[in-house]
Amino acid sequence: MNVTGHTRRPASIRDVATAAGVSYQTVSRVINGHPSVRPSTRERVLAAIEELGFRRNATALALASGRSRAVTVLTANTTHYGYASILQGIEEAARAASYAVGIGVLESAEDAAVTAEVQRAADAGGGIVVIAYDPAGVRALGAVPAGLPVVGVVETPASPPGGDRPWVWTDDREAAYQATSHLLSLGHETVHYVAIPSSTRRTSARTSGWRQALQEAGAPEPRPVQSSWGPAGGHAAGLKLARDESVTAILCGNDDLALGVLRALHESGRSVPGEVSVAGFDDAPHSAFLTPSLTTVRLDFTGLGRSAFALLHGVLEESAPVAPHPVSVPELVVRESSGPPPAGH
Repeated sequence: MNVTGHTRRPASIRDVATAAGVSYQTVSRVINGHPSVRPSTRERVLAAIEELGFRRNATALALASGRSRAVTVLTANTTHYGYASILQGIEEAARAASYAVGIGVLESAEDAAVTAEVQRAADAGGGIVVIAYDPAGVRALGAVPAGLPVVGVVETPASPPGGDRPWVWTDDREAAYQATSHLLSLGHETVHYVAIPSSTRRTSARTSGWRQALQEAGAPEPRPVQSSWGPAGGHAAGLKLARDESVTAILCGNDDLALGVLRALHESGRSVPGEVSVAGFDDAPHSAFLTPSLTTVRLDFTGLGRSAFALLHGVLEESAPVAPHPVSVPELVVRESSGPPPAGH
């Protein structure tokens, strides 16, 4: 209610368009999670939506369409940077389209536990997004009943999947190739790799990209150090690698591993980048503020989440589909933690 005592008229889509300086059609594309909108325009429209308190009536829309305006995200993790950023992107896009988002946590990769969680998601109605970055997620993606709208957020596939598999992914192979090539270009004889777990038993795309860069350069190929997702795993791997004075460059499977590796090298008296160069993966928010700041590869996980919702939204609304396999392109970010090898190496 305003100062005159009259109830304020709810904001309309045209009010949002005027406030954001765009057409109402552009506002509609943002609301519906369409990926063709420029990020700066999307942010301006979302800010106007928030400022004006614009809300589509989800109940009326559901009754009119006969569809449940809900999405369930199945994931084994909600805290690691990549997972959390994907969830953020899905939630932002879904909220703008007046969809509710639920989260089903895959607490185990056991068949019975996965099947039960998938069934709960199916019973909730609407569509499903599965973050398949681990064995539990991979099993869940394969367990979704036929005919149920589903999109998978997956590791980079070995070969392009068919159009019947609506998947989205980041180009991890290219990202690892870029980071490894950067370290080799500085003069390092080879690059050691601290690997995150793979979603399957096959060689991960990150490992493949690292290996491809070494092979093309004719560099020795050390055995990857298999680790976990977090800093503790990186710390253990870093202590092991620090004992080998021939190690002058390390690529880590994510920035959290790199954090642990940097600590281990510090404890072992190995300076970075004076004696050892370190590169991470993901460009998590803390990576720019480490000492030294971390060279890494930026992956747009939030944008990937938006693309996943847009793909699912096209199916749920029976609208013109977006590309069946949106791919996030990596960007090498060079900071202080990488440099040439010490003299004599």
